Amino acid sequence: MYINKLTSPILIIAYKEICDSSRNRWLAFMGSMFLLLSLSVSFAGSAVTGSLYLPEIDALMSSLSTISVFIIPLAAILLSYDAFVGEDESGTLLLLLSYPLTRMQILFGKLLGHMTVMLLATGVAFGITAVLLLLLGEHYHKADLISAFVQFLVSSNLLALTFILISYIVSLKSTEKAKAIGGLLLVWFLFVLIYDLILLTILVSDFSFANQYVINALIAMSPTDLYRAINLVAIDGNSASGSLTMLASSDWGLASMYALLFAWIGTLTAISHRIFKHKPL
Repeated sequence: MYINKLTSPILIIAYKEICDSSRNRWLAFMGSMFLLLSLSVSFAGSAVTGSLYLPEIDALMSSLSTISVFIIPLAAILLSYDAFVGEDESGTLLLLLSYPLTRMQILFGKLLGHMTVMLLATGVAFGITAVLLLLLGEHYHKADLISAFVQFLVSSNLLALTFILISYIVSLKSTEKAKAIGGLLLVWFLFVLIYDLILLTILVSDFSFANQYVINALIAMSPTDLYRAINLVAIDGNSASGSLTMLASSDWGLASMYALLFAWIGTLTAISHRIFKHKPL
């Protein structure tokens, strides 16, 4: 009975978020963007070499993860940047809290709804690509291809979840939607571009302090670099180019990297809940 009382409001709020994403065409737009991205990389990525051919699985997943590390966090931000500040501006957050709902239920309801939207957008888009590759790529081993896409989808949606939670924190701290999206774009820029460039610079430079322990710590401090490392380790780094191969040489296993990503998610969830719990209305 207690579980039903707890989960029912969460499911109702999640359903509302899914409906909102469908009505404003976010789900269709992002799904189409992910589909176009995956089809372009899979079927036209070889055009730069002067010929068209289907890449090997390792090269394909490396290319998809390299591009997705930019697109997935941005999509998560655009989905959830106004999760709280938007409702606060319109007055619906105060109305929502007037119902017999706890703030934890509201937070987890929104989180479940936004994650479902991301799963639908990425699952359908990358799933269609995987099916087409299975039908057209005779040289692919079906089990390996399916396993590679499942691993890629899991890691991509965990990355999306971290940035959804970061968006919640910024949204809860912001007083205007414009400030929230501006702050989140700065966070995206710092994590995806600046921090990544700094890490790659350290990897290719001969700094005396840059031993494997330091590199591991730097990777753990960024969810985007954990995502890169997970996908590089998953393909054994065979097709990774340049300094990115050094990420795959980490002495962590795949399970340890996933554990660190889940630690990010757990920490961000706790911070989001604490901020929301003490947020005055």
